[in-house]
Amino acid sequence: MKTIAFPKLGLKFTLDPILVHFGDGGIHWYGVIIAAGVLLALLLCGCLYKGRGRNPEELVDFLLWALPFGIVGARLYYVVFSWDSGSYSGDPMEIFRVWNGGLAIYGGIIAGFVVAVIFCRVKGISFLEFADVCVPGVALGQCMGRWGNFVNGEAHGGVTSLPWGMTINGGEPVHPTFLYESLWSLAGMVILIILVKKSKAPGSALFTYFIWYGTGRFFIEGMRTDSLYILPGIRVSQIVAAVTVICGIIGLIITALRRKRVGATEDAPYNVHTQAEDKC
Repeated sequence: MKTIAFPKLGLKFTLDPILVHFGDGGIHWYGVIIAAGVLLALLLCGCLYKGRGRNPEELVDFLLWALPFGIVGARLYYVVFSWDSGSYSGDPMEIFRVWNGGLAIYGGIIAGFVVAVIFCRVKGISFLEFADVCVPGVALGQCMGRWGNFVNGEAHGGVTSLPWGMTINGGEPVHPTFLYESLWSLAGMVILIILVKKSKAPGSALFTYFIWYGTGRFFIEGMRTDSLYILPGIRVSQIVAAVTVICGIIGLIITALRRKRVGATEDAPYNVHTQAEDKC
């Protein structure tokens, strides 16, 4: 059990990370929240995808591949960059206990990105158009997934005197960085949905996501006390975030130059406005 409170806001929660107990384990809230985020993300992307005149079942086919590889990627990323902790050499089975936490979102995104490239090539789908529809769902999943960190009492920042400082088991108030990232992702989701509906340039939502999430993650990561380090003082996720932002900026520039060169006519079919899209 964990007692998580926001003293200056008068809020206090007593949380059990395990929703249903059986044997030595049970069903963890972390997994349930992640699963709920995936489901809602699929529904959102399905609505947007249908608005493009595409069959939403293609998203289900993609998810059947992306989800397991995403989990493996997220865990592998975390294990590789936290190997020096000694937890895995002492008990190798700890590598597989994902229910104890230790899923790095960047690892999952990288794995999902690779799966998407392969999936689109096999299916004959435009990768940029497919990715544009998927990224609002990714942002929604990240928004919800951070609440799994809240239940576990993890992914928080350093000591703060701000009114929304959070205490864990009566400790000093710390930055609720899980909340910062959740709200940042929520705002990003709204922006991305608007882009998907309005933009005529394939890749605009994908590259905007790179910039939006990368910028937020860079600064939020700097507040956290549980960061993964590639070298002393150098946080892995900040490096990845900076690279992501740079890639997003380059992608948007290339997209803009391409549209200027070929004109808007060629991209017009990308933004066919349908009745189905209005219902999303």
